[in-house]
Amino acid sequence: MILQLAWRNIWRNPLRSLVIIVSVAAGLFAALAVLALYDGMLISRLRTVIDTETGHIQVHDPGFKDDMEPGFVIRDRERWADLLDKDPAVKYWAPRVVSSGMLATPSGSAGVQVNGVISGKEMPVSGLDRKLATGMAAGGWRMADSGSRRVDSGRQAADGESWMADSSLGLNDGRSILIGRKLATKLKLTLGSKVVLTMTDKDANMVSSAMRIRGIYESANTPLDEVNVYVRGTDLAEVLGVPGSIHELAIILKSDDSVSAVQHRYSSIFPGDKVESWKELSPETSLMIDTVDIYSYIIVIIILIALSFGIVNTMLMSVLERRKEIGMMSALGIGKKRLLMMVLTETVFLSLVGVPVALISGWFAVSYYHKNGLDLSGMGEDLMKSFGYESLIYPTYPADKIPAIVLLVFISALLASIFPSLKSVNIKPAEALQK
Repeated sequence: MILQLAWRNIWRNPLRSLVIIVSVAAGLFAALAVLALYDGMLISRLRTVIDTETGHIQVHDPGFKDDMEPGFVIRDRERWADLLDKDPAVKYWAPRVVSSGMLATPSGSAGVQVNGVISGKEMPVSGLDRKLATGMAAGGWRMADSGSRRVDSGRQAADGESWMADSSLGLNDGRSILIGRKLATKLKLTLGSKVVLTMTDKDANMVSSAMRIRGIYESANTPLDEVNVYVRGTDLAEVLGVPGSIHELAIILKSDDSVSAVQHRYSSIFPGDKVESWKELSPETSLMIDTVDIYSYIIVIIILIALSFGIVNTMLMSVLERRKEIGMMSALGIGKKRLLMMVLTETVFLSLVGVPVALISGWFAVSYYHKNGLDLSGMGEDLMKSFGYESLIYPTYPADKIPAIVLLVFISALLASIFPSLKSVNIKPAEALQK
């Protein structure tokens, strides 16, 4: 009988019932939108970190990252190259020569990290060719022509050094350098500007080299653009006094899920080298992934609290309008428990109508933006990039979080209807029937 009464009551005033249905649907839709946007931003940041900044795995000499001294090179580079070429879990890999230095210009100077790269290897690992805004390689290079394919069939030259051959990116000699747009703006540099790069070599001697800017790149992480410059790896190794050596291996795997297994395997094969995953290289990103669900649920709960006020107001109006009817039901012997259950059941019925509406409309909206992208550049593209985010986000429908969100919606609706329910059971029959 309670179910029947509750069902009839919600359609006695369709407009009021529609208000609650829309409130529930709007609250759940907003919650889905927040989670979808957070997931999209999280995936975007994760892909930026892995695909353009750190790779899945990096390898260094254990002492290199302390002070970036040129003498701490990877000793078994040829053995590493052979392993990475033949490992089916590896998609791309790139060797790098890395040093800290000072970039000086007539208008100022800045501390930078100098990355010596092998263009053909670097492009598929960090997408450096796709970041170039101006320069000889701006607009991207065809990987097949520039030698950026991973060498699956082994190194082709008898001396085993063809994997260190350079090509494209405008790094044609030791006098060419690529810098970030942020750094170029800060030091008032343009394409063709002359700079002086000063570093410390293996023997702790200061070495300088005059260079011309052959390209200006721009990534989704402007803080990194301000401190990273790129030169040709073979030339940088010569200047640092470690010819033919490398300091870093950046590795892209075919699957994100295989990182831990591959890292453990490489660490056991090369115990003298330090093998780190992207989580260790970018701990702030790892922390963000671990905590983003907590923050998103907090925002969802705030949205549902706001929803609850609307439900309280509407259900209270419903109870007060039926004051005489509820008083009659009490006089006929319907107990307070049944009256309480009747109002709560009405809320459940209304929520059951609103939830599917929100889920379906949310799926269509998220699917559209997942395909076409959500442009957040209006919020400030520079601001987004300062935190390492792309301004074009592709939201992802949070299917795995749907049960928890729906449960929160029902709990919020039921909690919101408790006050109107208590109001109904406290109505005195004699007073209600006199009005």
